[in-house]
Amino acid sequence: MEFLNLIKNDSWLAPFEKVIAGRHQYTIEKENVLTNSGSHSLASFATGYLYFGLHKVSDGWVFREWAPNATCIYLIGTCNGWQKDPAYKLNNIGSGVWEIFIPEHALHHGDLYKLWIEWNGGAGERIPAWCRRVVQDTESKIFSAQVWNPSVPYVFKNKKFVPSKSPLLIYECHIGMSTSKETVGSYTEFRENILPRIHKAGYNAIQIMAIQEHPYYGSFGYHVSSFFAASSRFGTPEELKELIDTAHSYGIAVIMDIVHSHAVKNETEGLGRFDGTTHQYFHEGDRREHPAWDSLCFDYGKNEVLHFLLSNCKFWLDEYKFDGFRFDGVTSMLYYSHGLGEAFSSYADYYNGNQDGDAIAYLTLANRLIHEVNPHAITIAEEVSGMPGLAVLPEDGGYGFDYRMAMNIPDFWIKMIKEKKDEDWHPSAIWWETTNRRKDEKTISYAESHDQALVGDKTIIFRLIDAAMYWHMQVNDHNMVVERGIALHKMIRLVTASTINGGYLNFMGNEFGHPEWIDFPREGNGWSHKYARRQWDLVDNMDLKYHYLGDFDKEMLAAITSIKNFEKTPLEKLWDSDADQTLAYKRKDLIFVFNFSPTRSYSDYGILAPKGEYEVILNSDSLKFGGFGLTDDSIRHFTHFDPLYKKEKKEWLKLYIPARTAMVLRKVKPVKS
Repeated sequence: MEFLNLIKNDSWLAPFEKVIAGRHQYTIEKENVLTNSGSHSLASFATGYLYFGLHKVSDGWVFREWAPNATCIYLIGTCNGWQKDPAYKLNNIGSGVWEIFIPEHALHHGDLYKLWIEWNGGAGERIPAWCRRVVQDTESKIFSAQVWNPSVPYVFKNKKFVPSKSPLLIYECHIGMSTSKETVGSYTEFRENILPRIHKAGYNAIQIMAIQEHPYYGSFGYHVSSFFAASSRFGTPEELKELIDTAHSYGIAVIMDIVHSHAVKNETEGLGRFDGTTHQYFHEGDRREHPAWDSLCFDYGKNEVLHFLLSNCKFWLDEYKFDGFRFDGVTSMLYYSHGLGEAFSSYADYYNGNQDGDAIAYLTLANRLIHEVNPHAITIAEEVSGMPGLAVLPEDGGYGFDYRMAMNIPDFWIKMIKEKKDEDWHPSAIWWETTNRRKDEKTISYAESHDQALVGDKTIIFRLIDAAMYWHMQVNDHNMVVERGIALHKMIRLVTASTINGGYLNFMGNEFGHPEWIDFPREGNGWSHKYARRQWDLVDNMDLKYHYLGDFDKEMLAAITSIKNFEKTPLEKLWDSDADQTLAYKRKDLIFVFNFSPTRSYSDYGILAPKGEYEVILNSDSLKFGGFGLTDDSIRHFTHFDPLYKKEKKEWLKLYIPARTAMVLRKVKPVKS
């Protein structure tokens, strides 16, 4: 049996070699089935969107749908008064596939349509599973598919865009709530108003949520109904394409938050009982419904489901030029238990028979497909259990993601803020949590994402400052609670971002300490959009303190990207003292120094560092970042010789480090004569 590199890199996995190799072999066998033993590629297999759905052809329209349990299907819509017209009856052409040819004059751009599907014992209206455009009537709130064939289709200008990944700096965002108005934002508004902000801030990627059509806005896009339709509540397909094209012109990659872990239960809008059966796309029996999410679970063991989902991956890459995906809910996919109630306290928990081999095969094949279609694509796993190999190449025994989310880090920060007194913030624990990861897997580190901003939870800034944000954020208002919160907010972000081994993520607005949670319009809040928006005027107002945090975030990213391939540089701890609450580490020519003590400032504090001259390039206590300005950052610092450390080529770097302060120093290169 092949000894996979995943196991070579981690000897603790050796007892589970048979299981790991078995999963690897199962994926190979599944791929052989889908590609007819390699007679064609995964990319050519995953082209269902070019066959199914509605397509304009030279002399009319052709529509196809897979509905194996159906006994009769009609296309109904504005073209025939929403009636069962024999002229619009589909033909069963075998293998559960239905087809109809429609004359060119019968359908027009903008027409609405659905399917009327009949089966033994019932019938119902359905939105086609493969449709690319779904709209909601403003009065009746009913969703329908829409014929989309604009006279001037969008043509991408940036055809050879390659994402920058050194490091990957992700701005997680939601189109609808990106506006400052109490309404739903649009693709166009985001392109015109928000993309320039993101570019100016220094991020090189955006991760967009809620793109796939979903009936309920408040689901944050996680209860998907139409997997091939870009949400029309934000605008048209052309407007989304222009947004992506414009992002590419800025050098910004566009990652889609894709939901293949479950689907909405709705039957009229979604796939819940599409052809009259409950198991066309989903599991039967106890496995059909997700016990925590009120949604349906795909059956990844069915080749037709794999065809649907893999085609969905390729569609978004091909049609919209997305640069990759963040896969949501991977933990739920990996385990029969969906990870609920699991401790994951030992390696045995990953190989104890509770794992869904079909889901593992799907995720591996999805990654292989995505990178086959676009070798520069980015794939990220949102996974909490710590399953080994997620971000390891399939040929090495892994599942093929480029990155995995470091979901332990935001949980750690919440626990620290909630449960620890400032005097008990131990740098050794901070170092451990921000650097504790598998050596053979790249991660996306983050202090908080959208999860920590949802109603019922609190953002970091809100946990630190709370109600004082409403009264003491004027620049001339000196409030101890606010000053503490601003100082720690900067330090938390800097230590998280500077210890990465892959990338860093921030949720929209959190970089400047957006003051309130996210609460989408719902019956419980009177369908208000007040908390489903971003108040950009706060960071733009120089009389308020929010801009201090935004300015620091920008300079922090600039410091990190000043080092080529920063995320790949060795991370070397130079000093830590839980007693003093100090921490220092280096990456190439940069030294990061932290003093988490709330009360103690240190003069001539010694840190062992490589010999040389150093300049301060970032100081969280600077006046321009809302600090106290207690140090003169124009002064250069020289190391002091100590014979005890001569062999290590290190000397004492002595600094004044104010309380609750972080500094970044850069080694000054000698001038060549």
